[in-house]
Amino acid sequence: MTDSRLAIVVLAAGQGTRMKSATPKVLHELAGVPLLGHVLNTALALDAAHLLVVVRHERDRVAAAVAELAASARLIDQDEVPGTGRAVEQALTALPADFDGDVLILSGDVPLLDADTLRALVAAHRDGGDSGTLLSTVVPDPTGYGRIVRDADGALARIVEHKDASSVERAIDEINAGVYVFGVAALRDKLAGLSTANVQGEKYLTDVVAALRAAGMDVNAVPTPDSWKVEGINDRAQLSEAAARLNALIVRGWQLAGVTVQDPATTWIDLAVRLEPDATILPNTQLKGATVVAAGAEVGPDTTLVDTEVGAGATVKRTDATLAVIGAGATVGPFSYLRPGTELGADGKIGAFVEVKNGKIGERAKVPHLSYIGDAEIGAGANIGAGGITANYDGVNKHRTEIGPEAKTGAHTVFVAPVRVGAGAYTAAGATIRKDVPPGALAMAVSPQRNLERWVHANRPGSTADQAARDAQGSADAQHEEGQGR
Repeated sequence: MTDSRLAIVVLAAGQGTRMKSATPKVLHELAGVPLLGHVLNTALALDAAHLLVVVRHERDRVAAAVAELAASARLIDQDEVPGTGRAVEQALTALPADFDGDVLILSGDVPLLDADTLRALVAAHRDGGDSGTLLSTVVPDPTGYGRIVRDADGALARIVEHKDASSVERAIDEINAGVYVFGVAALRDKLAGLSTANVQGEKYLTDVVAALRAAGMDVNAVPTPDSWKVEGINDRAQLSEAAARLNALIVRGWQLAGVTVQDPATTWIDLAVRLEPDATILPNTQLKGATVVAAGAEVGPDTTLVDTEVGAGATVKRTDATLAVIGAGATVGPFSYLRPGTELGADGKIGAFVEVKNGKIGERAKVPHLSYIGDAEIGAGANIGAGGITANYDGVNKHRTEIGPEAKTGAHTVFVAPVRVGAGAYTAAGATIRKDVPPGALAMAVSPQRNLERWVHANRPGSTADQAARDAQGSADAQHEEGQGR
């Protein structure tokens, strides 16, 4: 049920300069989902009455992502005044005038924080009757984080940002996780009095804590033992560390669900991937996007699948596939390249060094090796000989090739599209097929072979080939003379 007394503000206005990227920091991905997407998914799980996202840097790109990830969220544009305090101050103006509940504030670059931890924080805030409650945690290296400064009784006194901290304060290893719950009335009141008189010239949200304490109001810091849940992403090193941690959780989850992952350290699985029990994932495999692997299938090693469906009992080895469908019991690889629009029927085969694009290969059909199949349909049970090519592009337009069921094509056959090969037809090795082939016919493109005698002697005199030919010819002449002598 919707929590009518809860509003959530997600801060996503920062530039993230330490990422050194043309992509806004909050749009960098973990497990196929932008950092901001992880935060919004968690926020949506809390069923708050209001979800507000503050944007500024690369505003349109971030706004488009928010619209896709959380359509119910309302965008708030931060003005020229910098700082998290100003961002929240502007967000509050979007709340209804009669809203008198609590405001949960999240950062768009803290992707691993889960809904259960936030529910516990909101509950602690409400149970304690405090004006504000925040998450804290202890980390081995607090560099760059705001420190939690407690008084002699252990109560929260204030938060000091790293840049503004003294040497004594920098030695504190309890940090502010950047996650807060405030009563909306107290928050509005104290935000109005914030100044930019600090090293950065910003309105710090953390100054609200000191303002509340100075007014005699209670503010509590609730430590969470899982510091990794509240780690922010500020640079690419932290991004990769978070990616590895999340991936380890994803892999373990699938293992516990009955999937064999032979080498978790080299297996990467996006959040949207779906695996069925008894699937097997071999080393150096990436499963990305909305990939689905059915029961009994084996994927890998050295395989990348993007938005690809793998049927029950299929085998996919050393393959790169995107937007492809692989049928039950089919085999793919090694060294196959499946481009968008590839469909391989049940018990079919796409073999070594085969590229398929927008091609439908029927049940039991085989393209075993060294072939290119583009814009084609191959019927059930057909077999494409080694080196087969569907020449689908005339320089302006793409054309289709249709090969009927149970057709058999010889090695190095080129199909010049548009062309049709009928059911049960054959093509001879090396044929170039420019005309339709009737069912059951044999298509040939025969040119007479010519041998130019002694061409090497005339054109490559003195070469090793010339000498070998002369030796062979001398031996042949000697055998001929010996035969004549008999």
